[in-house]
Amino acid sequence: MKAPGLPLWKVTRARYDRMVESGFFGPEDRVELLDGLLVVREPQGGLHAMTVGLVRAALERAFRGGYHVREEKPVALDDLSEPEPDVVVVRGRVRDYPSHPSAPVLVVEVADSSLMLDRVRKGDLYARAGVADYWIVNLVDMVLEVYRDPVRTSSRRTGWTYASVRLLKRNATVTPLAAPRARIRVATMLP
Repeated sequence: MKAPGLPLWKVTRARYDRMVESGFFGPEDRVELLDGLLVVREPQGGLHAMTVGLVRAALERAFRGGYHVREEKPVALDDLSEPEPDVVVVRGRVRDYPSHPSAPVLVVEVADSSLMLDRVRKGDLYARAGVADYWIVNLVDMVLEVYRDPVRTSSRRTGWTYASVRLLKRNATVTPLAAPRARIRVATMLP
């Protein structure tokens, strides 16, 4: 006999933000809002943290004036989702965002134990939000996964996915869509 599913309480992003602002969550409460559900963020090991730093440095070199690179900060995707990607690139400067940005030009997740979550659940949410350029630094296989061309589909949970998926090895280069003159060696983002 199969156990019945647990009843879940969906939270809007506005309500989640009020909870955060009121101090409901402490520093030990590592959560993010994904599709209306509070999801525990996995703790970062040393390799993960180092890789996030490598990605940020590579993107800061690639995106010069007119863009801001954010590390582990919330993004207001829609009314039900406020993930905290490992690295995100947005237009403008730091002072342009007294509220969380909602239109990133590039989102990057660093994945080891979170690989399936980043590929499926977060990937679908980023596609639904229209994020044109989504990368996963895959520490399991030591490759960069590049997701582009968000499209509607009836076969996925959120109704969205990416039409283009490329796996780039260490010796390859990648060009962010929003920085067409930049060429980033994948090796610079891998440990």
